[in-house]
Amino acid sequence: MADFLIVHGWENRRPDGHWQRWLADELAGRGAGVRYPQFPEPDQPVLADWLDLLSDELARLDRGRERVLVCHSLAVLLWWQAAPALGELQPDRVLLVAPPSADVLRSYPAVAAFAPPGIEAAPLDEELRRRVRFVASDDDPYFPGGAASLYADLFGMDADVIPGGAHLDLPAGYGSWPSVLQWCLDPAVRIVGREQR
Repeated sequence: MADFLIVHGWENRRPDGHWQRWLADELAGRGAGVRYPQFPEPDQPVLADWLDLLSDELARLDRGRERVLVCHSLAVLLWWQAAPALGELQPDRVLLVAPPSADVLRSYPAVAAFAPPGIEAAPLDEELRRRVRFVASDDDPYFPGGAASLYADLFGMDADVIPGGAHLDLPAGYGSWPSVLQWCLDPAVRIVGREQR
């Protein structure tokens, strides 16, 4: 069984019912090591503080087991900024769910620092991209035009696109998400929307 680190996004206080909390409970119930920390100041996050906590939490994962990172929303771009320097802390697998666009983040002063400069011009190297599964909807209001055009088409990442999933969060109906759990247990599984089969 693997060790998992689950990282939430902006304004998220890990509410009951959110798919990330559900996932943490499901994985723990199966004997996995699970870390699901509250990151500081979720309404006014400080990039340096979140980067430090991400590194600290990754360091706590058991290196004798497969290490898996699950990121939603702002956490995607947190990992993106951290990834090139993580070295031995880099997880074996990374799930990136519903990233906001860098342009959208720059329009919100509270999270503008999380927008990587020139993300389109400086994608991750091939070795890192092989570790990543990317999931987004085709109508996410935080990524007009669809994130797949960047992450799948331009960066060539393994991608699952969810029709009509909005931001893949609790308001969009993502309280439980069985295919994410299945992917955590078996990376060959494709991730589908809650109502898809």
